[in-house]
This record gives sequence, C-alpha cells and structure tokens, in this order.
Amino acid sequence: MDDIALNYCEIKEEILNSSIKNKFIGYDPFDGLNSYFFKSRSSIKKGLLGLIWIQLNKRSIINIRPLIGVPAMRNPKGIGLFVLGLLEDYQRTGENSYLEQAIELADWLLTQQSDISLWQHACWGYHFDWNARAFFVPKGKPNIITTIYVAQALYALGKVTDEQRFIVPALDAANFIVNTLYTEHDDRQFFAYIPGETAFVHNASLWGAAWVGFVAKVTGNDQYKQLAQRVAHQSVTEQGTDGSWVYGSRHHHQFIDGFHTGYNLEALNMLRKALATNEFDQAITDGLAYYKQHLFEEDGTAKYYHNNRYPLDMHCVSQAIFTLLGVGGTPEDTALAKKIIDKAISTLYLPKRGHFAYQKHKYFTNKINYIRWTQAWVYYSFAYYNNYTQQDSIKNETD
Repeated sequence: MDDIALNYCEIKEEILNSSIKNKFIGYDPFDGLNSYFFKSRSSIKKGLLGLIWIQLNKRSIINIRPLIGVPAMRNPKGIGLFVLGLLEDYQRTGENSYLEQAIELADWLLTQQSDISLWQHACWGYHFDWNARAFFVPKGKPNIITTIYVAQALYALGKVTDEQRFIVPALDAANFIVNTLYTEHDDRQFFAYIPGETAFVHNASLWGAAWVGFVAKVTGNDQYKQLAQRVAHQSVTEQGTDGSWVYGSRHHHQFIDGFHTGYNLEALNMLRKALATNEFDQAITDGLAYYKQHLFEEDGTAKYYHNNRYPLDMHCVSQAIFTLLGVGGTPEDTALAKKIIDKAISTLYLPKRGHFAYQKHKYFTNKINYIRWTQAWVYYSFAYYNNYTQQDSIKNETD
C-alpha cells in the first residue's frame, strides 16, 4: 500500500483510464430522481417524497441504481473537471493524448448547453432533477457552479488550442451570470445559485464574482469589474471575525465545512488576481488561517465540518490541494497538501477497485464509485498537484 500511496501519477492514471474505458459515464450521489419510477410520477419529484428519495440513494452504501432504472450518464461538471485535469497533464508531460481527450470532451460539453433560446447565453446544469431543501432544480436548468467549472475548462482549452469555439461560450457564461443570476434580496447583492431563487450561498456568489471579474479583465468590461467587486464584498462583510464562513444565509445553512470554505478562498484569490486588487487580501489571509487551523487534523485528515471530521470525503481533499497550493503556495502549504493526500489514500483509496470511496463515516464506509463527486475531483486535483510540484521543482532548480 505504501508504494501505491506514494505514486500519485499511477493512481491518477488508473482513474483516468477507467473513466475513458467507461466513456466518462457513471452514477452521482444526487441522481436518484432519474429512476424509471418517476417517469409517470413526475409531479411528486418536487415534494417531500422526492427529497427523501434523493437522500435515500445518496446515503445508501448499496448502489441500488441499476435495480431502480437510474442510468449511468455523463455529468457536465464532471466532464469539465476532467478537461481541466487533462490540461494539467498535458502541460506537465507534453503528451498529445491528454490534449486530444480534452478536446473530445470539450466538444461534447458544447452540445450540452442549457436551452440557449430560454437563457440567451452559454450555461450548463446537471443531467438529473435535483430536489434540495432550499429549491427544486429540474434536469438541464443551469446552475452557477456547473457553469463556472465548464467555462473555466473551455476557456483554458481554448487558450491552449487557440480555438474560438471554446473561448466564446466560456466568456459568454459571464453574461448569463450577470443578466440572469444577479440578485438583490434581503439587503444583499449577490449571484444566485440558480435562476429565480433568492437563497444566498457564499461559494456560489463568490465563484460568480470570480468568473465575472476574470471575464471583465479579459474583455476590458469596467461594469462587470465593479459588479464583481461589489458582489464579492457582500460575502467578505459576512465573514466571521475568526475568518470563517457559514455555507449560506438560511437557517439550515449555518454550518462551516471544508470544501466550501476552500471554494470561497479559491474564488476570492482568482478575483484578486484578475482585478489586481488588494481589497480582499485580509479576508483571504484570515480565511486561509482559519481553514488550515480548523478543517484539518494533525495527521493530515481533511475534516468535513469544522467541528466534526466525518464524513471523510475526497471532495474535501481535492479542494484542499487547490486551496493550499493555489491560494497559499508556501513550502509549508505544499507539505501539508502532501500529508493530506497521503492520509486520504490510506483511508479512502480502494486499490482492488482502482477508485476512491465516496465517504467514510465513523462506523462504515460508502464505497460506491461516483464519477462526478469523487473520481473527477481526484483526477483533476492529483493532476494539478503533480504539475504544480514539478513546476515548483524546476523553478527551485533554476533559482
């Protein structure tokens, strides 16, 4: 196991090759409403039964999806993450196979845009109906997080290939965010998670601000720049005095967790760089200090919540890699990221199955293979880590 734990490239390639073999299709923790059971009962998806059904499928350690007619499918966000990871591997190795695979997946993403006649601009959603406590989201309805990760992937690929077919929709996604998701509610100014909803969620709003600010820099749009700063300022003003953020404003959103905290920091850092501003420096410094102190244990365990380590989840691990290296970037941050990866491999990697478990709880482990939630994040974060540490090593050798 020690040899496996040290070979991040081998694990990453195993996940990629398995995904290629399966054509990047798979199951998702939240895809339960895709069951044939609901085909003639679509009206009950929005109610309590739909919410319970999703949670039952999400929490079950036995994958009953094949029995209830839930098909394995591609997820646009998951595919976006794979594209980003493939580009990291391409930059690190120069091997064209990574780039060719990224182009193939990106072309698929272009076919998966939400109805442009309805939304007017490039945007993406999930391949399943999604019932949450805050809102119901029908299949294909765009959401800000999927849109931003897909836009990042398309833009990054477009810059490598110099293909406008990737760059144009990536930039247009900012128009969707501004024109459709900008919301003023309860004396707040923010970007909503989905169209027509007023739930305020920090990571969604900050990622929206980050992408709008990035596009403002690329296109020279001062109006978008000012809007991005204003929206980001909203979340900064609601940051705790200890540097923390709760998930959102509603009563059931008053929790602090690892990967959403990491999202917030990564988004603020992206906006800081795009706008060349020091306005958010203190918020990032305080947030990163809180993140490192309260969301990881001494042995490298990435905690899910600030006050509870469980469930152990690779989503938290992967985001830690991006946050510690991309936002922090000190040698200490790199060492902590390595410790976190090693600990995660020892607790969540299933070497006989060649993938990571979904979640490990105190008394049981959910070993279901979820491609979007788990494997896509692992592939992208491990590829990012490998490329980052290689570039860092080359830089240190030439200094």
